[in-house]
This record gives sequence, C-alpha cells and structure tokens, in this order.
Amino acid sequence: MRVPTLPYRFSIQRTLLFFSLFLFCIADAFGLGGIRGQVKDDKGEPLPYATIFVKQTGSGTTTNVKGLYEITLSPGKYDVSFQYLSHESVVKQVEIGDDFIEVNVTLKDQATLLESVTVKGGDEDPAYTIMRKAIAKAKYHTQEIDTYSARVYIKGTGVLKDYPWLAKRALAKEGIKKGDAYVTESVSDIKYTRPKKFEEKVISIRSDGNSNNTSPNQYIFGSFYEPEIAETISPLSPKAFSYYRFEYMGTFKDRDYEVSMIKVIPRSKGDNVIDGTLNIVENWWSIHSMDIHTVKLGIDINIKAVYAPIEDKAWLPVSHRFMVSGKIFGFEFEYNYLATVSNYKIKMNPELYVETDKMEVVDEKVDKEEAKKVQQKALAAQKSKAAANQAANQKLSKSAKKAQAAEEQSKQLQERLASGKEITRKELNGMLKDYEKAEAKQEKQPEVLSDVTFKVDSMAYKKDSTYWSEVRPVPLTEQEVKGYHKMDSMAVVERKKAEGDTLKESKHKGFQPWDLLIGDSYKVSKHSNVKIHFPMPGFNTVEGWNLVYKVSYGTVLQDTNKTRLTITPAFRYAFSRKVASGNLTFALRNKKYKFDVQGGRYIQQYNRDEPILPIVNDFTTLLLEKNLMKIYEREYVDVNYTRHLNEYFTVNTTWSWMNRRELFNNTNYKWVDREKIEGYTANQPVNDELTDTSFPEHQAFIGSVGLVARPWIKYNIRNGHKSEIPNSSPSFMLDYRRAFDNVLGSDVSYDQIELGFKHRFKVGVRGTTDIALRAGSFLNTDKMYFMDYKHFLGNQTPFITNDPVGSFRLLDYYRYSTADKYFAGNLHYQFRKFLVTNIPLVRLAGIRENVFVNYLATPTSKNYTEVGYSIDGILRIFRLEAAAAFQDGKYLDYGIRIGITSNFMVSFSDQ
Repeated sequence: MRVPTLPYRFSIQRTLLFFSLFLFCIADAFGLGGIRGQVKDDKGEPLPYATIFVKQTGSGTTTNVKGLYEITLSPGKYDVSFQYLSHESVVKQVEIGDDFIEVNVTLKDQATLLESVTVKGGDEDPAYTIMRKAIAKAKYHTQEIDTYSARVYIKGTGVLKDYPWLAKRALAKEGIKKGDAYVTESVSDIKYTRPKKFEEKVISIRSDGNSNNTSPNQYIFGSFYEPEIAETISPLSPKAFSYYRFEYMGTFKDRDYEVSMIKVIPRSKGDNVIDGTLNIVENWWSIHSMDIHTVKLGIDINIKAVYAPIEDKAWLPVSHRFMVSGKIFGFEFEYNYLATVSNYKIKMNPELYVETDKMEVVDEKVDKEEAKKVQQKALAAQKSKAAANQAANQKLSKSAKKAQAAEEQSKQLQERLASGKEITRKELNGMLKDYEKAEAKQEKQPEVLSDVTFKVDSMAYKKDSTYWSEVRPVPLTEQEVKGYHKMDSMAVVERKKAEGDTLKESKHKGFQPWDLLIGDSYKVSKHSNVKIHFPMPGFNTVEGWNLVYKVSYGTVLQDTNKTRLTITPAFRYAFSRKVASGNLTFALRNKKYKFDVQGGRYIQQYNRDEPILPIVNDFTTLLLEKNLMKIYEREYVDVNYTRHLNEYFTVNTTWSWMNRRELFNNTNYKWVDREKIEGYTANQPVNDELTDTSFPEHQAFIGSVGLVARPWIKYNIRNGHKSEIPNSSPSFMLDYRRAFDNVLGSDVSYDQIELGFKHRFKVGVRGTTDIALRAGSFLNTDKMYFMDYKHFLGNQTPFITNDPVGSFRLLDYYRYSTADKYFAGNLHYQFRKFLVTNIPLVRLAGIRENVFVNYLATPTSKNYTEVGYSIDGILRIFRLEAAAAFQDGKYLDYGIRIGITSNFMVSFSDQ
C-alpha cells in the first residue's frame, strides 16, 4: 500500500535541493560513507518500505514510497540483505570507504515449493505440524534472550479523510482540512531484560501529540511469541488451534534458511484475532516475517513485519509497517506507521540458549514412534542423573538440598536442550514451565506482567530539522513535509502536556463574570488550581426545581506520595421548599490511601448507593410523571478512610453521625400530564417487609469496616508505578456495619455482616463471563429505620445507569429491601458469536451480544429472577436490553432498557 503524495511547492523543492547538497558537503568533509540506491521489483517498479538489514551492525531500515534508501556506515565490509514480503531476498557484500556508494537492487517474486514438506500423519495439512512446533518453541523464544538493546525510529502519518458537515466549522477554526497529513516522529533507545523489564528513553520526538489512540507501540514493543499481544490472540498461543485454522502455502529459501508460508484463518472473524500470512523459519521455528490484519471495535489494523537473525542467534524484528483506518461518528481517518530497529546488541540466556542445529522439536502427534523413543531415552537419562544426585546430596541440609535441586534443574534443562538432538513438544513445554515456575518462586511480590520505564530526554523536543534529516532512516514524502508545517504550529501546547503539565488551564485569561454561569478552572500555582463547576439544575417533587453550585480547590502536596488535597464547598437551593442547604468536603488522595471528611445539611436517597441518577429522575418525573427517587434530609458528618495494606488487601472504614429528617412532596409541577396516572406518589418508599416506612426525626451514629482481598492480583509497572491488571484476580469482600445506641445521642442499634464475590473471566474462545455475588444478614435489629435496611440496585426507568453486573433491570427500588437475611447474584455472559453476531460484518463493527441472569432472595422477594438479552456497541457506545422478571417461576413483568455499552465508562455529574 503506497502513501498518497502531493506535488512539491517550488519553494520547498528549492529548499530541499539546497539542503541535500549541504548534507553531501558535510558528509564529504567529515569522511562519512555508506550506501544509497533504489530497490525495485523485476518489472522495474519501486518497492516501497522494503527492509534493508546490515548484519554486522544489527541494524534495519526501509525504503521510502519511491523505493529509495540511504544508510550511513563506518568504513569496513558489510553484508547487507534486502527483503520484501513475497519477494526473494538479496544479500550484497559491500566495502565502505569515505564516500557513499550506489547499490541498486532488483527483487524477484518469491518462488515457493509445495513439495518441500512431507505429510506424515494422514491427510492433515502440513501447516499444523509446522505450527505445533512453532507454538511449542514460542515460550523458549520468550526466554532465550537475557537482554537486548536497540534504537527504534517510529514515524506516524495521520490523514483525516472525511468528517460530518456539522463539524466543518469547528475543524476549520482549528485549521484542520481533509487530506492534511499530520506527522509524528520519535527516536528511542530501548532495553529489554528478561523476563519482563522494558526500558525506553526517547532521544528525540517531533509530534502534534495526538494519535487518536492508534499508536502501534503495543505491537512494536510486544511479542507474538506471547499468548496475547495488545489483547489479540497470537497464532503462536498455546490455545491458537481453538481460534485459528492454518493452511500450508509453500516453502521458500531466504539466504541459507528454509521458510514455510502459513496462512492464518480465524475460526470466527472479529476483534482480538488476526488473519493473513505468517512465515516460519524451519528448524529455528522462529518468525521470519508476517503480513496480517486484525480489527479493534471496527477499526482495521494491517501489520507487516520483517525479522532478521541477529548475530545468527535469534530472530528479532527489524521493521514494522502499520496501516490503521476506520470511521467513527462520520470521522474517517487513516494512520500509517513505520518503525525500524537498529543497533541490536543481544545477550543470550546461558541456561537455555543452544545452537539451532542441536535441537529438533519432534511432533508426537505425527511422529509417534520417534517421539516415544525420544521420551524413553530422556526418561532413562533423567533417572540415572537423579540417582547420582540423591547419593551425592544425602549429607546436605534441607535448604542446601533445595538450592542444589534448583541449580541441578537449570543445569539439566540446558544439558537436555543442548545435547539431545531431538525433544518432543510436550517435553519442551513441560521443562520450560518448570523453569518459569522456579524463577517465579524467587519473586516474593505479586506477579508483574510487565515492568516498563519510559523517559523523555530533556532535549527531545528541541532537535532541529538538521538533526532529523541526519537520523531519519526514511525520507519524508511530499505530503508529510507539508503536514509538518501544520503540525509545528500546534505542538507547543501538546509539548507542555507531555512534559508533565497536567493541570487544566483556564479557557480565558483570568476570571470573567460569565464564568459564574458556565464554569471554568484557573491555575493559581504550579501545583494548584481552582474550579467553578457548571451550575446543575434539577427537579424532584420534594424540592421542586433546585440548583446545585460547587467550587473546588485542588493542590498536590509536596510529599513523597504526591498527595492530592481537594476542598469542595457545595451550595443547594430548593425553590419549592424555599430552603438552602450545602456541605463541605475535605479529601486527601494518594496511591496508598484515600481520606474524606464531609459535613453539612443535604438530601440523601434512602439507598445510600443512589440507584437513580438525578438527571434520570428529572426525565421520569417531568415527562413520565414517575417520581421514583425517594429522599430524606440529614445533618451529618461523614468520615471515610481506605488504605491499601499491600498488593493483596485493602481495608476501608466509614463513620457517620447524622440527624435524619423525613421530607414530603411540595409540588405537583409536571411537563406532561398523563391521564392514566393519578399523580405523583408520596415521598415514602413502599416495602413488603415494613408496611410504614415513615420515621420521626432522630440521630444515628453508624460505623462500618470492610476488607477487600484479591489473592491473585497481577500488575504492570510503568516508571516505578504499579497499576493493577483488570480482572487478573477475583475480589472477595467482607463488610461489617454497626449502629451504636446512646452514643452521641444515637437512637439506632443494629449489626449487619455481608460477604461478596466479583470476577470477570474468559470461557475458552466462546466469550466472557462476569459474576457478582452478595450475601448477608442482620445479626440484631434492636432499633432501625427504613434507610438502615439492606437495599438493592433496582431500576424502573428506561435507562441503565448502573454497572450491568451487580444491578437489576426491572426490580422495584425498595419493595424487597430487608432487615433479615439476603442473597443477590448476577451472572452476565458476553458471546463472541450468538445470533446477529454470526454475521461477520456485524461482529467486525464491534457489536456484541450478551445474556444475563439476576437473582434476589429475601424473606419477601419470592425468588425474584430476571433473565435478559442485550446488544452492546450500537453506534459504538449504546446498549439495548430486553429483560423479563419472574417470581417463584411465574412471569411478572418485562421491559426494554437503553444504556451505555459495557466497553465504555461514563461518569455523570452529581446534583
């Protein structure tokens, strides 16, 4: 795929011509030499993005769209290989002096031989034997290198191809036009240390700072030898055969290597799988190159990558090309990325590394007799060695025996790999798993899946055009040169963000009177800002129209934990009640703890988890004549504290003193008068267990303590900061809540305990399961009011605003609230293919289908059960559900609900 080009302007052409002559003069003056030329196919057409690899320097680069290249080399002799997918490679021996020499290369179409692989097991496609061996050795490839370092150049070019007419004026104001190219470039030094540590230092960067989340770094710095890369199932994953079919397309010779071409076909097209061609080096069972395609939420990603044998020890990628294109809400875009890797320096793992010709992987599924002999021979050698070691270690202590056993296991692994000409897939997998387990036992901390250090050099943004012309391995196209002029005018603001200025600045210079009506934020110091929140109007039958007004001050305290302090006063006025109220919040946050103190007089829903968003209640009240939100007033002080004890356990505690007061309807105002509805209901919840939920004004002092355990949590580390990997461990919750009678005037007394479980996990290749369970009981109920009951996340609106897992769709908000024993369970299953998603175009558009079951058991709920079906990803962000409710197996109700797709997180402003 060629990048479209635009003609040079005359002034640019003259400038580039002068600049090229200037560089040649510099090269001659300082004695720099190298090679330059053009790579074409056998029809005389230039080959864009052909890979060029210099063996002695471990460096790779590519040609530009016209097939031109240039490499600077020190004087000496070099072996230079020229590669292009589906073409025969060419190796040129060159001797470099003080000048550039011209090396033009013609690459012929690749000749493949279908008969080079012999089928030994029935009629099975030979691709399966090749892939079984490659998959068996994938884990070996992830462990064979102890460290490597290299320099990576990445260039990205983005083009906005189309946009909706409604956005035309706004984009024109920003100077954005159809067809304009926006270019990003970076040069980084990278270092990998086995097993999971990755360091990147950005030496130079030139960017407008906006990639629209199309960056290919997850693929560039990931590995297809891992089971997953960028949440995509690798064709070298141990479970690849469940996701893919493979077809043998032939074998070709590249230099001295035999390479098999394998067509990868997903069993079910859609997100998180690939299709295309994977080329495997025989005997090495390494990746030679790939030309693959995948989809993410309807966005197409095409990847072409070429690998090279670094120091003839390991095949590593030397060039990548990514083409990302899609259309979202009428905005059609295309991004092209090019990445080249140079200056490889590698150090092999001495415990694993063996030369390729000393280890042949035997496929026991095809070569059954041969595999049996190999296993018997290995087992006999292992028994003999174990007997000798047992005799030698009889006098050692237990700790010494363990250390000796670990050392011996490592030694046996290396000896087995190096000395045995043959090893079965099963044996290789087992030995590598044992090896990884032995290493993992030495780590006392939770498992870290990646440890990334990312730094930007202080001079990275200050490199001039002369520097870029010297380091850029691939010349810019005419369109990219034009795009740079546009980009340079936009880069200053984005540069500040990249350098760490994360506080939002005011849209204006200082305070403006209208900011009181529309809100704004103001930076008052390097680490502090003040924000006026947009005034939020609302409506309910108790207050009538109400207005909430907030101002907040935030600052980062200069302590070792970078604690964030926020102070937020809030003012509320109820027009029908003619009552003003408000509260003040003081909050401290850092990575170890959260501490909040809030006090004042404010309204509160009877369910403190607030199942109804105020904005949704506004809609249902004014338009549907359903005042679903039931509230009371409290004068209160709340203290909340959450502490991460370690990676596995988090404790939290909440203490509240309250003076609680019942509220009543004060208005009958509505926008639509529905004849079938008699009017608004009283501001008093209806409950089957407590027939009268009214209450006198009283005081309450209540405390709670909770523990959350995630015993198998895993982490990623970036710049020393740990971040949890979502769903890497189930969560177990334990909560205890107590109301204290006769303390601070409290007139409430009860004890409540609750256990919880929540987890998300994949079920093979078919889909994803979410489960949430809650069970609890009141140990005593000496004195309680209705707000102290256990309430559940019900819903009687047309919308879904709570977490789809853990909430109900049709449940009455308070009818089955209880002061007794209870159990709530939610099961949610997302299909990869079900009904409409059997259509590939629907699946590729990011549509997902789900089924769910919700269950509630209380003394009055009569085994309340909901079953439902939903479609996620409509227009990429919406969710449509249909649900039916049952009690004791008898049909009760049904409903249609609209929500936000479960792949998105949306926050709503509180009133």
